Amino acid sequence: MSEKLKIKISIADRVYPLTIKESQEEGLRSASKKIDTMIKQFEQSYAVRDKQDVLAMCALQFASQTEQKQIDVSQDYESSFNRLKNLDKKLSELLSK
Repeated sequence: MSEKLKIKISIADRVYPLTIKESQEEGLRSASKKIDTMIKQFEQSYAVRDKQDVLAMCALQFASQTEQKQIDVSQDYESSFNRLKNLDKKLSELLSK
C-alpha cells in the first residue's frame, strides 16, 4: 500500500495543500508547472487582468488537448479496425479457394 503524502502545490500564486498518493506527486508537480507556464504565456500574449480568465483559458486548453487525443485515438482505432476487417476478408477469400 502506498503512503499518503502531504504536499503544497502552487498555482497562479496560490498555495494548495493536498494529501495524495506517492505515485501522484510527480504528475501533480509537473501539471502545476505547466499551468504556471501557460498562465505566463497567456498574460504575456493577451491583456488579461483577471487571473480567473487566465485560469479558464488554461482549463480550456488542457481540456481541448484531452478531447483531441480521445478523438485521435478513436480515429486510429476505427482505421485499424477497418484494416483488420479487410485483411480478414482477404484471408477468408484465399482460404476458401
